Amino acid sequence: MPSLSVEAIVLVLVALVFGFYNGLHDSSNVVATVISTRAMRPRLALWMAAIANAVGPLIFGVAVAETIGHEVVAQRAVTLPVVYAALLAAILWNIITLKLGIPSSTSHALIGGMVGPVLAGYGTGAILVNGLLKVLLSLFLSPILGMLAGYWIIKTCLFLARGASPRVNVWFQRGQILTAATLALSHGTNGAQKTMGVITLGLVATGSLSHFYVPTWVILLSAAAIDLGTLLGGWSLIRTLGARFYRVRPIHGFSAQTASSLVILGAALLGGPVSTTHVVSSAIVGAGSAERVQKVRWGVVNNIVASWFLTIPAAAALGALLYLLIDPLI
Repeated sequence: MPSLSVEAIVLVLVALVFGFYNGLHDSSNVVATVISTRAMRPRLALWMAAIANAVGPLIFGVAVAETIGHEVVAQRAVTLPVVYAALLAAILWNIITLKLGIPSSTSHALIGGMVGPVLAGYGTGAILVNGLLKVLLSLFLSPILGMLAGYWIIKTCLFLARGASPRVNVWFQRGQILTAATLALSHGTNGAQKTMGVITLGLVATGSLSHFYVPTWVILLSAAAIDLGTLLGGWSLIRTLGARFYRVRPIHGFSAQTASSLVILGAALLGGPVSTTHVVSSAIVGAGSAERVQKVRWGVVNNIVASWFLTIPAAAALGALLYLLIDPLI
């Protein structure tokens, strides 16, 4: 780890707080179904998720961090006030939705938090349209893919298990342990990289790095922050994802976790940041509706979808306001 200026250290600490809340917020997505079906004990599930979160970026690389870091906003707009405003907006939005038990998107909050200050300080010309479109397509297509994958995976499981005795649930329950670990690995590959991207942006803004690349120590610190949040868990969100849609059984958990892992890991390898919350929620809904559409509590789904569409503009507005407050001070 190189010697850093005081302003760089402060920025890194703020970014790690964002990473912590990312883990606190998204731990529910990784372990909700495996806990609700009693395939694993809650504390053991969280430890498993934390370890897999840390390993993910080290295995699969940092393509998402590079997308966040230099494909969304122009280099001239990468300043300390912009980075601070983006981080604080995302953190505040995460705290609000966590307190309300709404599984909103940390990814949406960060992107909105970045776009708002840039628009407020530098105008539309500082937004890299192609990069922003790549991010938005990843964020909005991934839930659809998650729902479709959850639907067809459970259809396949039901077909293969036709005529089986109820004991087949034991195999799905055991399979959930493997799919939960895979999902946690996928989440670490995608989720932790958002913190890495923002820290590296801040290091460039403070002159600590001459150009954008993700140092190993940034990878390790970001993984540690998201792990700490994961271990503390977001219990209100775990209840939402694990029970409020419908009564999740082992076959639903196995199918939803498999579908989510495929979508999230695939997006990470392509450099597309996705929302673990969105993908897991939609995969759970897809798995439940494949068995019976009336099984899903669609009122809960509608409330969550509304929060999805609200997050980016709300975080952007909050980020813009924070930028106007912070910019004169720095």
